[in-house]
Amino acid sequence: MQVSTKGQVTIPREIRNRLGLLPHTKVVFELAGDHARIRKAGREAGESARERLALDALRGTADVRMSTDEIMALTRGEVRSRKRSK
Repeated sequence: MQVSTKGQVTIPREIRNRLGLLPHTKVVFELAGDHARIRKAGREAGESARERLALDALRGTADVRMSTDEIMALTRGEVRSRKRSK
């Protein structure tokens, strides 16, 4: 593994998974003798848990507009025809 010209490194997937590091998770680097440690940053006031980070990462990624009724019908396995607006 190398440090990029911007000072970046990729955290291996196994480590990200074990620490629960999702995109946009804040981390802290600590110096310990001749090495550094990385750990998840403590939560700030009002900051929520891992689930919130997952939702934030997904927010705005949907490309289909559906009403709540259409979503509920889909999750229940109901088939409904969508009305198209012109």
